[in-house]
Amino acid sequence: MQDIFVKDIARYEGQEVRLKGWVRNIRSSGKLLFIIFRDGSAEIQAVAFRGDLGDELFEEAKSLTLESSLILTGIPKKHQKIEGEYELSVTGISPLQIAEDYPISKKEHGPDFLLSNRHLWIRAPKQWAILRIRHTVYYAICEYLNDHGFFRFDSPILTPNACEGTTTLFDLEYFDEGMAYLSQSGQLYLETGIMSLGRVYDFGPVFRAERSKTRKHLTEFWMMDAEAAYVEHAENMAIQEGLIRFVIRTVLAKCDKELGILERDKDVLRAADVPFKRMTHYEAIEYLRERGSEIEHGSDLGAADEVLLTEGSPVPVFIEKWPKDIKAFYMKRDPEDDNLVLGDDLIAPEGFGEIIGGSQREDDYETLLGRMKAEKMDLEAYQWFLDLRKYGSVPHSGFGIGLERLITWMTGTHHIRETIPFPRMIYRIYP
Repeated sequence: MQDIFVKDIARYEGQEVRLKGWVRNIRSSGKLLFIIFRDGSAEIQAVAFRGDLGDELFEEAKSLTLESSLILTGIPKKHQKIEGEYELSVTGISPLQIAEDYPISKKEHGPDFLLSNRHLWIRAPKQWAILRIRHTVYYAICEYLNDHGFFRFDSPILTPNACEGTTTLFDLEYFDEGMAYLSQSGQLYLETGIMSLGRVYDFGPVFRAERSKTRKHLTEFWMMDAEAAYVEHAENMAIQEGLIRFVIRTVLAKCDKELGILERDKDVLRAADVPFKRMTHYEAIEYLRERGSEIEHGSDLGAADEVLLTEGSPVPVFIEKWPKDIKAFYMKRDPEDDNLVLGDDLIAPEGFGEIIGGSQREDDYETLLGRMKAEKMDLEAYQWFLDLRKYGSVPHSGFGIGLERLITWMTGTHHIRETIPFPRMIYRIYP
């Protein structure tokens, strides 16, 4: 007898197999017992008949509770009513542990209760589906980058300084070396990698000590940052668009069942796999003001602005060429207007907001040095970063993707806290 996963059940039709997993639901009907069985790969209805199991084993099976662990033996058969589905005709049941009363029931639970029981909530079908899509999105990003000449280059999480001030950084004492910080981004370190490998990316947890309580903010989240030598602004946006469209296609191809569980409109995702819209920051402000917004030129975009900008658009929208005063010191200035930078934000449709931020980077030593002096940055601490502009500097660009932001859009999930196994927010660090 072979041990198999539920996802492979169709290959073993008519053969006795063994499954190892948990009870998601159970009900009895006279001499029949219906067990919704899951093993992480998928779930299946297992049907136990008293006549096949015998009275003693059938009664033992009836004692199973939600989330009890067990081993089932049985014969896969095509479902009598659902095309393409299978069920298991049970020949044997071996309970491993009968679970206590499971705290998450079918009744409505508030978010605080569910988050306090996150270690159990992740077993629920919708949470299972979101986490499976997370896995797919992660590997789709890596696959696209690997296939387009990028190399994985891991940036440190502990950093000795902060490039944009320390007000939103978590700090800690680092032995006898003074203060260290948890990284907000690997970008500056990635720029060193392009001088060796040409195109690089990192992918890992980053930290923001922002006191934000919106549905789009976490204090710990996963970021993919990429940098590429000899890539300028237009090509940088083309790489970003190609990546996101590849992710869309991959999720649609590999996560049909998961999207169905989440009731995600797959046609909406398919419609986004066409060329993205592009607007300059100036055009975006004009567009918003025409629609009643009081936003001023030179201002950053708020959440409501991002919603309005993509309203009615089936595709994400690039906002490019931002005012220099609201963007970072390392962004390259627009040669056609020194008041602007060659930066871009990618705004997802349906109100999901920004999912990418990117720019061409300043590659001239004297220019960057002047900006760092103007920002009153510690030049000694950042000499290594300035060195990149002294020894073989080239035009280069990069961008960062917030993994959870992207998953939130892919899955149609309202709150970002459901897109990471254990969300960290300003009011929660348990469990």
